[in-house]
Amino acid sequence: MGYPRQPDARDYPGVVTTLVAILAVLLPSGFTFSLYKHLNAADPDTAVALPTTDPTLEPAQPSPSENGRPGSPIDDDEFGDWDFRLGSVTFQAERVGGWTYDSCAPVDRQGVLAKNKCESAVQLAYSAYRGHLTAVQVIMSFPTVKAAKATANHLASSSRAVKWRRDKILGKYVYGKIRSGATKRYVLLTVVTADKTAQAKATRFHHYLHTDHSNYFLFRDSTGPG
Repeated sequence: MGYPRQPDARDYPGVVTTLVAILAVLLPSGFTFSLYKHLNAADPDTAVALPTTDPTLEPAQPSPSENGRPGSPIDDDEFGDWDFRLGSVTFQAERVGGWTYDSCAPVDRQGVLAKNKCESAVQLAYSAYRGHLTAVQVIMSFPTVKAAKATANHLASSSRAVKWRRDKILGKYVYGKIRSGATKRYVLLTVVTADKTAQAKATRFHHYLHTDHSNYFLFRDSTGPG
């Protein structure tokens, strides 16, 4: 069967264009440009281009838990069930597992994370569509933006540097892909598998889950006004 492969898609121009237009009104021009680059980064996934529904609502700034305070170590408790709504786009997934690691050793397969001084990591597992789709996400914290980008660049060509809970994906699937990318000092790797029942929904689910949690880190360590 093999494991999910690293995808290649940037097929969501409607979503990106509308989202950036909304944020352009709310954010300084430099920040908006950075966000546009983030959403259009070489985040692998071009295999399937599905119709998209443009979002019509402003994405809300996340409200971190007590463990998500600026400067605090990342913790799996920061993420619960995924209940996503943006205009007419909705997704729901039950969180079925969460693990917090004081170091990156438990998820470091080839020493790449240690080389880039990865500080800590969390792992999350989700189930959607009555178990017909599963997702595993590994989130890693680095001391600098440069270190996070270096790791993301490595993962773009080989995702095997990160160990993740293969017992939390489907044993048999028709959709199996991996997304990865960096946001500020954080690197996210998101694995999604789906059987035939959920296959048609898997690509968009994968894109939105990965991007939604990536966007969380645009705000997480910000102290806000004053």
